[in-house]
Amino acid sequence: MRRRKYLLVYAVLILAGFVMVLPVLMMACNSFMGPQELKEAYGAVLGEGRENLSARFLPVYPTLRPYVELLLDSPDFFVMFWNSVKQVFSILIGQTAVGTMAAWAFARYEFRGRKPLFIMYMILMIMPFQVTMVSSYLVLSKLALLDTHLALILPGIFSTFPVFIMEKFFRSIPKEVFEAAQVDGAGELASFLMIGIPLGSPGIVSALILNFLEYWNAMEAPMTFLKTKSKLPLSLYLPEITTDQMSASFVASVVMMIPAVLGFLWGREYLQKGIEASGLKE
Repeated sequence: MRRRKYLLVYAVLILAGFVMVLPVLMMACNSFMGPQELKEAYGAVLGEGRENLSARFLPVYPTLRPYVELLLDSPDFFVMFWNSVKQVFSILIGQTAVGTMAAWAFARYEFRGRKPLFIMYMILMIMPFQVTMVSSYLVLSKLALLDTHLALILPGIFSTFPVFIMEKFFRSIPKEVFEAAQVDGAGELASFLMIGIPLGSPGIVSALILNFLEYWNAMEAPMTFLKTKSKLPLSLYLPEITTDQMSASFVASVVMMIPAVLGFLWGREYLQKGIEASGLKE
């Protein structure tokens, strides 16, 4: 009886996993379809076909032409791709420098106003972008940073989310380790660099991966703070694609998804630890 119950649970989980993965697999397979085949399959959705929708999983006539057109004949795609690289990795480098030090201070020191300040950090963390959009726009406008890469980089560097994750890991380091280091003559900076960073690396990596996924796919902030097309990130490339370039949209989706998938696969163990730590009460 118990075995049947386990088999039923496994069957339901496999079915649910297949349903979640199916759209991604269809997107990858459809990226090898030519424009005419895509029009025959999805023309009814776009108002360009009279036949019913006939979504296909595998292409009848597979071709690499959409990849060639996007990767070799679309300069706008590469401009937006490198914009995303510059913006996202600048944010992550800044978060590593600023977030680790802030998290270390919250975890290691007891100072007046620490708890209210950390509560304010958590409130800012759960606030959606729509709440802070107007105030952020006014501040960036006053600093003459609108329509520049810094309009996205600076707010991202001072994000409160990585501080929340890293603080949990720094706080979990036993105090005896730091006491032993102090006996050996290690100062606070040495303890931070030689003990805090290595032992807190799972929290640092998990926070950076989660933020990479967020900023790599961000759309609202770039649409609000950037106006010049040559500065837009890759996440805004797809809305610019017209219906007659539908094959390019599938290819662009696949190419944009690859860095996020690779990052997730590389750091999935750290992500699990970070999610577990974020659920711990202080």
